[in-house]
Amino acid sequence: MRRVRTLGQYTTDAEAVRVLRAVLPLLGSQVPGAERRELAERLPREAAVLLAEGTAARPLTAREFVEAAAERLGGVAPAPARWDVGSVLAVLGEDTGGGGDGLGDRLLAALPRGYALLFGRAELTAAA
Repeated sequence: MRRVRTLGQYTTDAEAVRVLRAVLPLLGSQVPGAERRELAERLPREAAVLLAEGTAARPLTAREFVEAAAERLGGVAPAPARWDVGSVLAVLGEDTGGGGDGLGDRLLAALPRGYALLFGRAELTAAA
């Protein structure tokens, strides 16, 4: 939570927790079981519980994910919702990108195209 508060430039812990409570269940609803379990193992218990709460009827595009987060955050505008989502996912991207086990890459491969930027990574595509 502390890293999300710092990255998101939230003035209180309560703001960071509110964002985590909106974004983590939503992410959990989009990530397949094996990757979700592995990610949960790397998170503090409270965050892992939030991740496990998510269930989805269908995969969301990155844009739909931000829109759903905006709704969960009380109907905020898209730009602040993108900031909030990026604050959480960029911290997760840091935690999953450097372990050498490829979890960050597997998470992005399991999600629809467009999520890389939300995780603070460039989205590279092969030239045609």
